[in-house]
Amino acid sequence: MIYRFHHLHLICRDLEGMIDFFTQVLGGSLAARQKFGTADGASIDLQGTRINLRVAREDEDIKGDASFTSYGYDHIGLQVDDLEAAYQEIQDKGFSFFVQPKDIPGLRIAFFKGPEAIPIELVQVLGEGIED
Repeated sequence: MIYRFHHLHLICRDLEGMIDFFTQVLGGSLAARQKFGTADGASIDLQGTRINLRVAREDEDIKGDASFTSYGYDHIGLQVDDLEAAYQEIQDKGFSFFVQPKDIPGLRIAFFKGPEAIPIELVQVLGEGIED
C-alpha cells in the first residue's frame, strides 16, 4: 500500500476570512465551495496542496482553538524560495510573527499566527535534500 498526502482539513469560525487568507495572502485559488456533510465549506488549491475549510456542523460542539498547544495538529509548514521576502510580505499584510526568521541546520524558518490563531511556519531550504 502506498500512502500519499491528499489534503489538510481545517474547521474555522469565519469561512470567508479563511478563504481570503489562503487566496489573497498566500496566493492559493478557490477550487470549490461545497458542503462537508451539513457544514458549509470550501476547497483551496495552494500550489497543488488541497486545503479543505469548513465551519462547525450544527451537531458539533467545538472546543478550543489553535491558540493553545495540544496533541495532534501542530502547524502548517509552507516552503518559500525567499524567506525574508515572504516574512516582509506577511508582516505588511498585518500578521505577527512569534518566531522571527532564524537558521537551523539546512533551513531558514519563521512562524506566524494566521487567521483564528493557526500557527504557520515559513521554510526556506538552504541545502539540497533537507526538509522540515
